[in-house]
Amino acid sequence: MSDRAQQPVERRLPTEESRQLIELVRDIVSKEIAPRAAEEEEAGFFPRPVFTLLSEAGLLGLPYDSAHGGGDQPYEVYLQVLEELAAARLTVGLGVSVHSLSCHALAGYGTEAQQAAHLPEMLAGGLLGAYCLSEPASGSDAASLRTKAVRDGEDWVLTGTKAWITHGGVADFCTVLARTGEDGPRGITAFLVPGDAEGLNAALPEKKMGMKGSPTAQLHFDGVRISDDRRIGDEGQGFAIALSALDSGRLGIAACAIGVAQAALEEAVRYATDRRQFGRPIADFQGLRFMLADMATRIEAGRALYLEAARLRDAGLPFSRQAAMAKLFCTDAAMRVTTDAVQVLGGYGYTLDFPVERLMREAKVLQIVEGTNQIQRMVIARHLAGPETH
Repeated sequence: MSDRAQQPVERRLPTEESRQLIELVRDIVSKEIAPRAAEEEEAGFFPRPVFTLLSEAGLLGLPYDSAHGGGDQPYEVYLQVLEELAAARLTVGLGVSVHSLSCHALAGYGTEAQQAAHLPEMLAGGLLGAYCLSEPASGSDAASLRTKAVRDGEDWVLTGTKAWITHGGVADFCTVLARTGEDGPRGITAFLVPGDAEGLNAALPEKKMGMKGSPTAQLHFDGVRISDDRRIGDEGQGFAIALSALDSGRLGIAACAIGVAQAALEEAVRYATDRRQFGRPIADFQGLRFMLADMATRIEAGRALYLEAARLRDAGLPFSRQAAMAKLFCTDAAMRVTTDAVQVLGGYGYTLDFPVERLMREAKVLQIVEGTNQIQRMVIARHLAGPETH
């Protein structure tokens, strides 16, 4: 075995508080997440106790206002926490990102009364959220969603089906986008729906190639009745709310992707320095050394890209283009790095005895969620050349 010790990622953090926060996350990861990650993923076990622990530690509401139970942390710090969590287990890192996404509408567009009534439990009360935008027939074309919300006195009645919902069937609350008016983006409104609402039912979880511990399921809204005080923002404002949430959510996916890639690189380096062929470590061979160098470079470039976008967001500057670039680059990098990690390990990389095969399967979904990478390219091109002509 090599005596070369793996070093944690060296992070440039803005405050002493944020440095202590990362140390807290690493302690939780080493004791509560990493030791059981492979076994629980293979078994399809959802680690709800871990999310409860993260909530108790103040890690489920990091980028939100402390007045409502949040952590008052800049996105620059929050995303690096996600990276650390995802490197240990993507089910946890992506789960925290989705939970944060599900809180975005209320935190950014809710009334003071709504925020006071719901945010403390959502951010620090042990609850877990789901974000309900996609449908069976509207994924990339989210503006064509068909789930309806019909006004009935002081209530709304929701009917329809949402698809590909992370935490579907286990979430305590859902941010739901539903049609309240005309076709297209202007007829969509956002609602906060309790997870145990009458008429809300989850289908069986999807059988996926990766992230088996994270439940992904359709949610059926069969006449779900909620009061108007659970409508977030104005009628017809829902699509704009959704887009603003997705800009931030894409950064979460970018950070998770770099976490997965970092974990794969560390496994590849560990194996390459331990494994001996022809009388010396395989890390001595130039072809493999160059592969490791390229993997590390992609990770560093991706990390710099998502952090730059986060700093723009923290400064209150436009960051939509940079968020799309970060999501695109980081998730493509994760797919390439994890695939190369399997190659470094050779036949062992293709077995369940080493984690790189799981990391490769998990990396794939990150090129799809929160807008496919083809959609990211469309977003970036619109910023460069304007809207498409028809």
